[in-house]
Amino acid sequence: MAEKISVARPEEFYRTLVENAAEGMLTIDANSDIVYANPAIENILGYSPDELIGSSKMKIIPERLQPVHAAALDSYVETGERNIDWNGFELPALHKDGHEVPTLISLREHEHNGEQYFTGIIRDISERKQREDQLRDQKERLNEFSDILTHDIRNPLSVARGHMEIAQEEYDIPELEQIDESIERIDTLVEDVAALTKDGQAIGRTEQVDVKSCITEAWRNVMTEDAELCIATDIGVIEADKSRMHGLFENLFSNAIDHVGNNVSIRVGRLSDQEGLYIEDTGPGIPDSIQDDIFEYGYSTSDNGTGYGLSIVEQIVNGHGWNITVTESDTGGARFEITGIETISVEDR
Repeated sequence: MAEKISVARPEEFYRTLVENAAEGMLTIDANSDIVYANPAIENILGYSPDELIGSSKMKIIPERLQPVHAAALDSYVETGERNIDWNGFELPALHKDGHEVPTLISLREHEHNGEQYFTGIIRDISERKQREDQLRDQKERLNEFSDILTHDIRNPLSVARGHMEIAQEEYDIPELEQIDESIERIDTLVEDVAALTKDGQAIGRTEQVDVKSCITEAWRNVMTEDAELCIATDIGVIEADKSRMHGLFENLFSNAIDHVGNNVSIRVGRLSDQEGLYIEDTGPGIPDSIQDDIFEYGYSTSDNGTGYGLSIVEQIVNGHGWNITVTESDTGGARFEITGIETISVEDR
């Protein structure tokens, strides 16, 4: 049984806890005057506790919101009815230098010496809001990309399919079957990306996917010319969305060929020290200065690149719950490592 710790002066103990808390804390009275502020509030709003105590709470509320908040507190004091979620609501707070800080505030009511007080626990959510804005921007760019696929590609694709059907009727050429398969693959990709944008999902139904077969099929769908592909024989089987995996490998292969050239060699295998895959090439590699940027929508170092290939790869990886990083291969080329693949079973070959 754990020994109970005795605190000789509990009021000092709890004050120390509050004053060392990471979250900001403000206490106001029923007149909206600030009666307490802990030191962490300065990290969030720029005001020291002494600058706030004795002031109205309106000092940290943007002018456009002041009438609403004044009315809300007056209404609660009179009726006891809450019109906001006290467990957490978002509020832009006014920083000392004049800019607004997005915050999340939770409220608690208490009494002391017969007086009514309200304490707010304040968290700065600037980073979270920034991530939300980035995700919204990425979603908009994905919508634009989907529009290009569904409108600008489907028309010439239909024309190509029509000519293909005529050619197959008149000529018995084996290569026509492969072209027809490529057209069908393009059509599937168009449907998948449109569904991805509409549903907000990076993957659909998963199944047991033979990675080597998936890689081989993806390689056939890329204009590889003299490029060379090497696949480790023990690469195994994974649980994944097969269509999305095709897209993942196709984009990585195309990226290598576009940036290195048709004489590039690409190798795919299992990571030796953890569950995952690697895809590496014999090119010049990716400079450290841009490794954090290459997965962003629209980012490309090629004049002819769309900047969508690697961003789609990252989305497919994240949609499966995996992670992808870029590093350098033994030959100095680019090496992409996909980790977090929970089950890779190696087949007996």
